[in-house]
Amino acid sequence: MNGFHDVRFPMRLALGAIGGPERRSEIITLASGHEIRNTTWSQSRRRWDVGGAITDLARLQELVAFFEARAGRLFGFRFRDPLDFSSAAPGNTISKTDQVLGIGDGRTQSFQLQKVHGEVTRPITKPVAGSVVLAMDGNPIASGWSLETSTGELNFESPPAAGVTVSAGFEFDCAVRFESDQIQAVIEAFGAGRIASVGLVEIH
Repeated sequence: MNGFHDVRFPMRLALGAIGGPERRSEIITLASGHEIRNTTWSQSRRRWDVGGAITDLARLQELVAFFEARAGRLFGFRFRDPLDFSSAAPGNTISKTDQVLGIGDGRTQSFQLQKVHGEVTRPITKPVAGSVVLAMDGNPIASGWSLETSTGELNFESPPAAGVTVSAGFEFDCAVRFESDQIQAVIEAFGAGRIASVGLVEIH
């Protein structure tokens, strides 16, 4: 991904973040009152506001420093979505069989990390290094594979045999950027300040 810094937005600045997935739908109301609905995005896009929880000058300065290092909107970075950051169900620990990545055919050596939400499959492109565990037909695989943490692509030295189920467990971040090239801060007292709004938007 061009224009991306492989660093994570500080968790201490993200406490109290407001946001979640967003969809883009087009709705046309016909003369009969019936509606034609269509979506223009194949995947949802997540947005957050992380400004509301920053109330002291030290954290405000830390946020400004992070913003400056990313040159505003220019460079993307990692963000841990408090709603969705693990392959496991909420409250569960990661397991090597959390998510099915595919079925071996004896030829394919690369598999994309993904997470299934009901009928929607979400590609995972920013896995957390060291968090990924793999299995073939439920049996753990500790070697013979490598992972591109910048893309979420899993590569086997030898292709899984035909009919073998490849599964994985992992933690992951979202790739985001700042929504604006400007931060507006208010210094309310000695050592205290706030930022009205700092938007983050997911990038694909």
